[in-house]
Amino acid sequence: MALFLALNLLFFSLASACNSGCPTPKPKPKPKCPIDALKLGVCADVLGNLLKLKVGNPPVQPCCSLINGLVDLEAAVCLCTAIKANILGINLNIPLSLSLLLNVCKQKVPSGFQCP
Repeated sequence: MALFLALNLLFFSLASACNSGCPTPKPKPKPKCPIDALKLGVCADVLGNLLKLKVGNPPVQPCCSLINGLVDLEAAVCLCTAIKANILGINLNIPLSLSLLLNVCKQKVPSGFQCP
């Protein structure tokens, strides 16, 4: 009986042991902006008009046409990159600015998203 238990322990420990053959979980890739962030300078006029609360519709076409076709996460990453690099040329509240720009372009800030 002792031999049986010893062999069982040996086989179970070998079966569950994992040396170099075990797959390691790959980290999730960080989302990247698929467009040149410098092109997002055209969003400065849109954001400036939104922040000054001008009456009427701000010209959103140049800015929104750049991020249309991107999923919300990609668009958020691109705009965060532009805002953090101060490409837009103004000091901004990042979460507010990001939300305003995405909303005017009919996109949403992904749930729980924070600028990287």
